[in-house]
Amino acid sequence: MSGVAVHFGAGNIGRGFVGLILHRAGYEVVFVDVVDALIDGLNRTPSYLVKEVGLDSSEERVDNYRAINSRGDEPAAVAEIASADIVTTAVGPTVLKFVAPVIAAGLRQRPDGAPRLAVLACENAINATDALAGHIRSAVPEDEWPALAAKATFANTAVDRIVPAQSTDGLDVTVETYFEWAIERPPFGGNEPSIPDATWVDDLTPYIERKLFTVNTGHATTAYHGFARGIKKLSDALADDVVRAAVTGVLGETKQLLMAKHEFSAEAQQAYVDKILQRFENPYLPDTVDRVGRQPLRKLSRNERLIGPAAELAERGIRPQHLLATVAAALSFEVPEDPESVELQRLLRTLTAAEATERITGLTPGEPLYADVLAVFERRVGGRG
Repeated sequence: MSGVAVHFGAGNIGRGFVGLILHRAGYEVVFVDVVDALIDGLNRTPSYLVKEVGLDSSEERVDNYRAINSRGDEPAAVAEIASADIVTTAVGPTVLKFVAPVIAAGLRQRPDGAPRLAVLACENAINATDALAGHIRSAVPEDEWPALAAKATFANTAVDRIVPAQSTDGLDVTVETYFEWAIERPPFGGNEPSIPDATWVDDLTPYIERKLFTVNTGHATTAYHGFARGIKKLSDALADDVVRAAVTGVLGETKQLLMAKHEFSAEAQQAYVDKILQRFENPYLPDTVDRVGRQPLRKLSRNERLIGPAAELAERGIRPQHLLATVAAALSFEVPEDPESVELQRLLRTLTAAEATERITGLTPGEPLYADVLAVFERRVGGRG
């Protein structure tokens, strides 16, 4: 037995990816969430199945876990953190600020001299653990932070596994067979926790950006262009010639950036791109463009999967025409069930093109990409800019 791992986020990714990998590593996993149905279901059910689908499908049963509702019993979550070996999250980057005070309280109760708590934020964002550490620091008095920081090791991670939308009935989860969990090694000073399925790396940045600017950028591109074409299923979208051309164009642009920044060879990056496209084509994953395209405001923000690489290409004197076309497609994304897409359309109706460009993308006049993105917004708002 490796110890106890507290995991924030008992949703499909938490159960079907991070929780599964921690279970495989021998940890007793304590799921922490605020969704009553999830926590109650986990506490009633001794195990659940993770169904990996693809050319080599398999099933794996996860047990030896507990679950805590941090909204109804925060002291229990704090006590678990105070004695745990690992804390992980899969809650979404915007939710990290809400779990930070609970982690801070757990560190406060952690005995002096206890082994350092490994804190790993497993989110689709660059340096998410650094962001979490910042939120924890903001949640405590400044003079208390050094003592709390000494009780934890904060390490950034890069996570990759497609977990499609699925029935909310039951706890079983369907995921793709492929996964990658890269964790930076240096913060641990040679004492990294035992997670056999993780990939420990000395420099995480290339892994984070390769994943974000290939997997996440490609995923979003498929969704937004597929939505514009009236296609529902993600694999069907990629089978459409127009969507496929848009996706390969975008991944050609991000490939150019990644090769320049991180010295990936053309052959290695193209092999990675080809693998990603095969994953998107997986007919066994019932994924939809509505799910993959959700939260467009976050995905159009300054350091995210579309504007982030496009801005860096523009700074290098390259006009990212395929990424710009995807930004245009994203501006037409509207799914009533997704609050961010509804808010996006409200902003486009009420702001000028210049106001919307700065508010939504974070770009400012003078940045190399600004004029091209402003032109995209001007076309979308009908000249009100």
